[in-house]
Amino acid sequence: MIAIILGTRPEIIKMAPIIRECQSRSLDHFVLHTGQHYSYQMDQVFFEELELPTPEYNLDVGSGTHAEQTGKIMAGVEKVLMDRRPDVVLVQGDTNTVLAGALAASKLHIKVGHVEAGLRSNDRSMPEEINRIVADHISDYLFAPTENSKDNLLKEGISEEKVHVTGNTIVDSVYQNLEISKKKANVLEKLGLKPKEYFLVTAHRAENVDNPERLGEIIKGLRLVGKEFSLPVMFPMHPRTRKMAAEFGFEFDGIRAIEPLGFLKFLQLEANARLALTDSGGVQEEACILGVPCVTLRENTERPETVAVNSSILVGANSARIFDGAELMMGNDHQWTNPFGDGTAGRQIINILS
Repeated sequence: MIAIILGTRPEIIKMAPIIRECQSRSLDHFVLHTGQHYSYQMDQVFFEELELPTPEYNLDVGSGTHAEQTGKIMAGVEKVLMDRRPDVVLVQGDTNTVLAGALAASKLHIKVGHVEAGLRSNDRSMPEEINRIVADHISDYLFAPTENSKDNLLKEGISEEKVHVTGNTIVDSVYQNLEISKKKANVLEKLGLKPKEYFLVTAHRAENVDNPERLGEIIKGLRLVGKEFSLPVMFPMHPRTRKMAAEFGFEFDGIRAIEPLGFLKFLQLEANARLALTDSGGVQEEACILGVPCVTLRENTERPETVAVNSSILVGANSARIFDGAELMMGNDHQWTNPFGDGTAGRQIINILS
């Protein structure tokens, strides 16, 4: 039996190919949703849109400090695992759900598989870095998306026999869900946009949106970019970002701040953007897969492959650097090779476990 533990939008998206693979093979499995994301618009709607079954368990932990949230998740996960006793627990990425799920399973002597293992930003001020390091070191199966990720694990003394380079399930998910999205409404038409004639922005990381200086510089940079190229700047705004911007008194003149979008609509918007500007690791990957140049609003990234193939550039949270980065990437020829695999990661992971 396979237990799939997830709790946030990116985890739902990246675990979807594994869930579908389990379904297609009629494998004994269940999905446990921790409820780390507690907004319906940001979370539950993705199961419906991606045509996935409702999770068998939902812990509904909601928000809290890192310790509070991690503790609640561990306690809830432990009860389910003690009751169901799966053979392996799968977690994905670098959230508190990953840390808590891996710890709870490991302490119950249940095998742990970490999907998207080996990513490193080498910045331990980021809580995500702590989560992914701990999860990697207590996992029995490490599904690394790239050779670079595998090298990170081996350098930390993890046994090579535990590490499997599978590609990233985001490639599977983008391909599968782009097909689903084509059957749905056309978001560009609804928003009055034309393909390749707008910029797409996301920002949600605490180091950016909780800091008035950094958030102010990002907004200033976005205004400069929109004005220079005379293209709409579309900003589907995370609730946290909107809340902090209001507290800091920031206005969005020259920027179209819209409500968060479901993944399928967002994928359409992303696939047709002229340029993506983001602090999201997931969007860096998706843009790379979709052939959309990306300006990354961070000083470092755990997806260095995107920088290596020239699909992304790091600019931090400085308005001048954001402008220069956008100008540079606007001239990008889009000819890079996707470094994240061929879209069979979900199948490979289940093959290895089987």
